[in-house]
Amino acid sequence: MNTFDQLMSYFGNNGLYVLQEFTRHFLISIYGVLIAAAIGIPIGIFISKHHRLSDVIIGAANVIQTVPSLAMLSIIMLGLGLGVNTVIVTVALYSLLPILKNTYSGMINVDPGVLDSGKGMGMTRFQILYMIELPLSLSVIMAGVRNALVVAIGITAIGSFIGAGGLGDIIIRGTNATDGAAIILAGALPTALMAVIADAILALIQRKFDPATIKRK
Repeated sequence: MNTFDQLMSYFGNNGLYVLQEFTRHFLISIYGVLIAAAIGIPIGIFISKHHRLSDVIIGAANVIQTVPSLAMLSIIMLGLGLGVNTVIVTVALYSLLPILKNTYSGMINVDPGVLDSGKGMGMTRFQILYMIELPLSLSVIMAGVRNALVVAIGITAIGSFIGAGGLGDIIIRGTNATDGAAIILAGALPTALMAVIADAILALIQRKFDPATIKRK
């Protein structure tokens, strides 16, 4: 039986297990990115108003990206132990840079003339932020979230080494099997498919919030 037949046989016999791990993998990735967004977007807005802090804070986020993912998992594991929470925190840390950087870039590139118009209409700072800056920056922020989610899906696969589950578990089983190419593919292909689908969906959302697209409507 060739690898393709073995793969189809594995899906036929373990379809429910693969689906469960797919869902678990996706949720871990989403939770990590949502935490990063909850932290990164407010900080990005803050440093867009305080430019002197931007280099320091973005530089710190850059340093996090240079740490290998297995090393980061090991460091966080010392405090949180094995399991899902450690992977979610790791995913959040790696997702922070693209979200933070894109929020900052989106905010500082809002047309000053539009901001002046808002001030001239008597808008408060909060109204300018909520009604002008965020809507005009949303497409750029979504691009950061999109990049973060694709990266998160890959990092979550590594989290299986510390007992978090997900599609990485299937890949690990394949590497431990004597003839495990089909099992490895059974974990790797859904992981790649998840990344492609997530990227495509977020690309559509990003386009929807693009000011140029809104103007055409």
